[in-house]
Amino acid sequence: MLKSLVLLSSIAFLTAFSIHSQTMKGFDLSNSSIPAGEIKDGGPPKDGIPSIDKPKFIGGDKTTLNDSDRVLGVKENGIAKAYPIKIMNYHEIVNDNFGDKPVVVTYCPLCGSGIAFDATVRGEPKTFGVSGLLYNSDVLLYDRETESLWSQLRYEAVAGPLAGEQLEILNTSNTTWKEWKNKNPGTLVLSENTGYKRNYDVDPYPGYESSSDIYFSVSEKDDRFHPKETVIGLEVNGKYKSYPFSELEKIKGNTLNDNFQGKKFRIIYNPEAKSAEILDAEGKPVPAVTNFWFAWYAFHPEMEVFEVAD
Repeated sequence: MLKSLVLLSSIAFLTAFSIHSQTMKGFDLSNSSIPAGEIKDGGPPKDGIPSIDKPKFIGGDKTTLNDSDRVLGVKENGIAKAYPIKIMNYHEIVNDNFGDKPVVVTYCPLCGSGIAFDATVRGEPKTFGVSGLLYNSDVLLYDRETESLWSQLRYEAVAGPLAGEQLEILNTSNTTWKEWKNKNPGTLVLSENTGYKRNYDVDPYPGYESSSDIYFSVSEKDDRFHPKETVIGLEVNGKYKSYPFSELEKIKGNTLNDNFQGKKFRIIYNPEAKSAEILDAEGKPVPAVTNFWFAWYAFHPEMEVFEVAD
């Protein structure tokens, strides 16, 4: 009788553990395309970092931004908008529209990765929130319509009803306010009137960018560069390449003509703004991702890396 009770208790415990291991913060991980054990609790609860769902904008001439302040710049449907990173640090997601095009602007402070996506999935617009979960130290978004989890740096849903669906990445600049406004003089700027009481002039991650510390574990590491070395990452036909800024700084004229996966690209580096952009053979901007070296490598350890030959 005692053995039977012990056996039943063990079965109940294992069942409860199995159920718990397939959910985190209420999200179903049973069909996760990434190792569920590598999904980390980032600390804040679901929506503890609040997305901006009704963004307000002001004209560039009304902003108090300094020339050196960094922004994410997005231009779609002829509309240019700047999203100050000092605001994105506190919200990570802005659900927005460019005319009739739904766009979600995302930023992960831990990876330094700012990416705008077309928010249309299966023909329907989606709105996104911050799950409170991380994978490879990168933010996992979730869509409020299906509660699917989305990996920012994989551009895809990794768990839930929409697992396997991809988000279309949009051209996103990570640069200074000075460079963005000079290129886009009619730009709008995300207002600090977000509906939340935050002191956006205070950096919630002081010293993080210069430190070699990574707060959460990642699946792959490479010490060729400082973990927080800024790189611009390119994807072509499922293959990836990284252009570290410290290597681009060595290029005479700050312009690199490169071939990758049978295609020609021009990488233009701005040493003053500490920013880079990638153009195709016709001179059109190619969506690329500015982020930290450790993050791009963690997601794409098989990638090519541009390095200037000694």
